[in-house]
Amino acid sequence: MKFARCSSAGILLILLMSAQAGLSHADAQAGATIAKNGTGSVAACMQCHGANGEGQAAAGFPRLAGQNRDYLAKQLADFKAKLRTNPLMQPIASALSTAQMNDVADYYASLPAWKPGPGIASSTAQTTRGAQLAHQGNWDKGMPACFACHGENGAGIAPHFPGIAGQNATYIASQLKDWQTGARLNDPQGLMKAVADKLSAADISAVSAYLENPK
Repeated sequence: MKFARCSSAGILLILLMSAQAGLSHADAQAGATIAKNGTGSVAACMQCHGANGEGQAAAGFPRLAGQNRDYLAKQLADFKAKLRTNPLMQPIASALSTAQMNDVADYYASLPAWKPGPGIASSTAQTTRGAQLAHQGNWDKGMPACFACHGENGAGIAPHFPGIAGQNATYIASQLKDWQTGARLNDPQGLMKAVADKLSAADISAVSAYLENPK
């Protein structure tokens, strides 16, 4: 499928600004210690996000392995600033210093990212619709393709656009619903809120199912 067009000049501006972003401090080894053992007041990240950052699909805990470190650090800071609402993550992020957030982000960014497995993914009407939204968007509603901002094949563009390919469907669907309800407010220029508002419940299910294993 062809890579879809980007929606606005604002996205280009964000990407140019992103090129200058970066962590002022990061120690992946220290981050690994927090991820595996926690701190005195923070539980180990791996309890929810898996031993290798692979996430827990059944519970909707996201994959962190291979995610861009600037994006991960920003999300922790946004939880602390209450720009993302989550009863589990807010107290954890609030207990971490900026340096610890950067360390944890650096550790997870160092782990192998998701890659598609061998074989051909099953094709259903739902995943076909999801692929259409991810690759082409829905221009009848003025909605750009997911991959227009999240990078070719959904690999992500730091720091604002995470990798979404291989992310579990439960998590993707919950985030799209959070954008719709306003439970999540940390998108650049309201971009994700505008996109999510154009998605029906069936669209959310379709694109979430497709992104879990896009091929």
